Amino acid sequence: MRQFGLIGYPLSHSFSKGYFTEKFLKEGIDDCHYDIFPLESIGDFVDLCEQHKNLAGLNVTIPYKEKIIPFLDELNNEAAAIGAVNTIKFINGKKIGYNSDCYGFEMSLKPLLKPYHTNALILGTGGASKAVEYVLKKLGISFQYVSRNKSANTINYDELDEHIIHHSKLIINSTPLGMYPDIENSPDIPYDFITDKHLLYDLIYNPEETQFLKEGKQREAQTKNGLEMLYLQAEKSWEIWNSR
Repeated sequence: MRQFGLIGYPLSHSFSKGYFTEKFLKEGIDDCHYDIFPLESIGDFVDLCEQHKNLAGLNVTIPYKEKIIPFLDELNNEAAAIGAVNTIKFINGKKIGYNSDCYGFEMSLKPLLKPYHTNALILGTGGASKAVEYVLKKLGISFQYVSRNKSANTINYDELDEHIIHHSKLIINSTPLGMYPDIENSPDIPYDFITDKHLLYDLIYNPEETQFLKEGKQREAQTKNGLEMLYLQAEKSWEIWNSR
């Protein structure tokens, strides 16, 4: 039996297990099993690998997409460039890190882009934001990071004004703000400057419409949640695990 699973903490928000279990049933794949492994500490990853010798692949979610890297033997080129891993392949005694988030994000974003989506705001600076940055660079879209903590490459939310929002027609939420169960929360941006030319993309998929997206929709902005990205990156993970 080939074992797959998801590591992160907490994992109450995830439906990866349901997705892969259904996939295995639908496609008649009876030699695979998918579990969730909530790890309170990334150090628990070592014990997990010791206890589950038949692991063939893992997905990685918040908060370990960057912290997992020192525990891996290799990274593929994309994961190394991004600096974050969401897929691990176990092969020939090695643990190899990949990033399928970038594929999922790019494929779900591209059909929505208009010629005026040339500048973006990335809300949050965690592991998920790294795949967003990678894709925006690939597509030639300029971007600015926004975070609660200002740094050399990051502005904070207090600095967002009408000019910046007007200039940045693509706004991507890579934070967990608004994720179930805290569905009333949303990134603290000046929503009144959002227009029908804006595209608000939320990496969150539960709930399907976050407060962030509701605020955009009220102002006739185009909105997109992270559900399609989730499906796309999951299928890409499956492809990675089964590639030779």
